[in-house]
Amino acid sequence: MDGDTLYTIGDLARRTGLTVKTIRFYSDRGIVPPAGRSPAGHRLYGIAAVARLDLVRTLRELGLDLPTIRKIADRELPLAEVAAAHAEALAVQIRTLRLRRAVLTAVARQGSSLEEMELMHKLARLSEHERLELIEDFLDAVFGGLEADHGFAGARRSMTPELPDNPEPEQVEAWVELAGLSRDQDFRASVRRMAADHVTERARGEGGVPRPDLAAIVREEARHAVAGGADPAGPEAGRVVASIVARYTKISNGDVLGGPGGPGGPGGLGDLDGAGLREVMVARLTRINDPRRERYLHLLAVINGWSAPEPLAPALDWTIQALRAHTPSPPADSAN
Repeated sequence: MDGDTLYTIGDLARRTGLTVKTIRFYSDRGIVPPAGRSPAGHRLYGIAAVARLDLVRTLRELGLDLPTIRKIADRELPLAEVAAAHAEALAVQIRTLRLRRAVLTAVARQGSSLEEMELMHKLARLSEHERLELIEDFLDAVFGGLEADHGFAGARRSMTPELPDNPEPEQVEAWVELAGLSRDQDFRASVRRMAADHVTERARGEGGVPRPDLAAIVREEARHAVAGGADPAGPEAGRVVASIVARYTKISNGDVLGGPGGPGGPGGLGDLDGAGLREVMVARLTRINDPRRERYLHLLAVINGWSAPEPLAPALDWTIQALRAHTPSPPADSAN
């Protein structure tokens, strides 16, 4: 068949794989007009109709409406401009679908109630400005009044999630969970207590160099013992505990923990004996060991596309057990 050959609707259907009904529908709307009529009055089409039908099918599969398709086929609209506009619209639709998928996935996994599902949906639909306001409120509750004097400005930045413009589903799901966690008043209070402990410990040493805090000491000292499976009640643990206590004692001297008046001042630890200091250390490590803290940091890494942080919980668990096992018993009452 050459370019002068005319085709019936049935011929077009066989060549394109479309149904006769569909081709007639497009023809009635002027998208694929007939080239003529047979003696019996049936519509006949030229070879160009095959190309138009292929174009129409492709554009329909891409989601374009029929009036727009007709204008493109008639070259009334530039295809590039139409494609750009629809690509942008699809990006919005994709983002919406990802948000919905993240909420439904979280609901299915957590067994959430209707109220919790509604809250998650609301959190997922927040604008970038609204997301930032929510996180700023959380960080104000945690660090408010502490940044200027104790270097928490950097901590605020490092704890701020930044959901990308085109997030992956797992990033959206992580944001929904992190946003819910940041609204938890008990979690806010817990992180605030950790920040207060950090203020107490993180004084400036010689030359203005910050002294390491208790969590940093534990991470350094207990890493090998934990990796090697050392018994928290065994002799190796005793040596690790002694090293941790010795280093912590150094940052417990003077006004580092004692406040006005030095070690013996109000709130100071300088007057505590070995058992008392270790009890304070256990209490502070227990506060740091809040599993929600590590969960927040994990979710933050997912949202921001960072490497997963090294978990601190194993070292904290082991050190708390070791401190308790190697804390000397108080002396017996001499009156008994």
